Amino acid sequence: MAGYSTFGLPFLPGNCFRDFTKSKFHRPQTLSYLNGYAIPRCLRATISQDLLETEYQTQNTVEQLVSQIPTLTYGESSLTTESPFIPSYVAFDKKVLRFYGYFMQEVLLSPQENYRVRPVVIFYFLEDDSMCIIEPVVENSGIPQGKLVKRQRLPKNEQGDYYHWKDLNLGVDLCAYGITYRLTNCDTYTREFLECEGVLLSEPDEIPIDPYTQSRVEPEHCYITPSDFDRLKQFLTMDRKVLRFFALWTEMDDESKEVRRFSIQYYLADDTVEIREFHEANSGRDALPVLLRRQRVPKIFKPTCSTCVLEVSSQEVQEYFSPRDFKVGEMVYLMGRSFLLYDCDEFTRSYYKHQFPDMELNPIQIDSGQKVDLKKEIPPYNGFGSLEDSLQNCLSLIPAPPKKDILKMLENDHKVLRYIAKMDSQKRQDEGRRFVISYFLSNDMISIFEKPTRNSGIISGKFLEKTRVPKPTSTVDNPEYYSPGDFAIGATVEVFGHHFVLIDADLYVLKYLESISDQIPLETLSSLRRHLGVEPDKPLPTEEPQEPERTS
Repeated sequence: MAGYSTFGLPFLPGNCFRDFTKSKFHRPQTLSYLNGYAIPRCLRATISQDLLETEYQTQNTVEQLVSQIPTLTYGESSLTTESPFIPSYVAFDKKVLRFYGYFMQEVLLSPQENYRVRPVVIFYFLEDDSMCIIEPVVENSGIPQGKLVKRQRLPKNEQGDYYHWKDLNLGVDLCAYGITYRLTNCDTYTREFLECEGVLLSEPDEIPIDPYTQSRVEPEHCYITPSDFDRLKQFLTMDRKVLRFFALWTEMDDESKEVRRFSIQYYLADDTVEIREFHEANSGRDALPVLLRRQRVPKIFKPTCSTCVLEVSSQEVQEYFSPRDFKVGEMVYLMGRSFLLYDCDEFTRSYYKHQFPDMELNPIQIDSGQKVDLKKEIPPYNGFGSLEDSLQNCLSLIPAPPKKDILKMLENDHKVLRYIAKMDSQKRQDEGRRFVISYFLSNDMISIFEKPTRNSGIISGKFLEKTRVPKPTSTVDNPEYYSPGDFAIGATVEVFGHHFVLIDADLYVLKYLESISDQIPLETLSSLRRHLGVEPDKPLPTEEPQEPERTS
């Protein structure tokens, strides 16, 4: 048939036709595998057709046919058939032992950890006695993980021996390339395989917990069922309603055992407590009235490690103080201190009478002692500075400037009364000295300037700074200062031991004193009118006030 085509024609040009039924155009293979043996493809098809035509035979029948040995005519043969050889790569194909373990990695120069526990999975391939070490990948670990040792035969010692599955057991150390791996457990197939081979396995161990990984584990969220209590209703109904208790606290650490009085206020709007102290005068304590700011005070709570550095949270407190815990006449323990409630106000009594009729209020009479009123004694004036400034040093620890009459200063600003005076002295050299006395109406101060006198030998100019001059008849405790009504023509004015006699005044002085004639003595006005030559019934001539004379 080599020389003929598929249609029975000679295989010659023109007799070759394409087979339209052909669907595969690849190059065919001449050999195929059947039950692990290479046989020609045509022979395989024949065998497969014969098997289809024969009856179905069970596995037991096939085994009997294979194991059946035909008997010879002259007796049984002395030769026995050997079992077929099966190579290891066929017998142990895809059979792997799996062990679980870990190794300790030392961490240097880290204040958070000294070592790290890294779990691994060790695979032992029975096919060629090779091993592979893989570390499970942990998310966000920051360490390159995955395959640590690729598949290969691991050396056992320096003599060139390799690890065998007989050397592996639970609880043993596997050294590979300078790292010691601790085997802790294995899977079920590995356990059954080793037990069938006669290897006695040890008890499995637990992989130690990595301290750094444990520190990064977030705690579980604790959910608390919200209460059905209506806080808004409490705030609207109990707003501005406060229970007030009066309490005593004794300082036991002090030798004097001082008793201090406090006021405990319980706000019904939000169940908060505030403690204030009653300070007594000259007690030597700072004037800080609030001992405990307004807050909810825990009654029963479970202390934790964060309590010493942080505030107590609502999850740690089991119960807060309520109005039932405050009983008049008994002790109450608040924030580490014991207070004796000896009394309360009228609103608190009425509240307990309606809300807690079973509770009895037992007020305690406290002897507060007689208060001694200490009168302030002002020391005598020492002559330094003005009298008002020296008095401010006695009234307060931090002296403040004396108060001024602002309205008087604004109304009488730049208003000055000027007088000419001579010195009343027994000395001969003081006879011809003339002075200008200026009285400032804005602050009732007096300044004195001396007029220059030729060939007198006395330096003229400023004789007295602006200051308030008291009268010689006044005392230091109740000083009386000179006023415009005291300056009459011919009157003697004593200024700090010096006597001056007024001999003249300007027209503005008379005009101003006439405007306030109800406050000025009649003798002063009469002396000014006589000296200036003005009759009482005639109006005064207009004259603008002059600036005070200033001499260098």
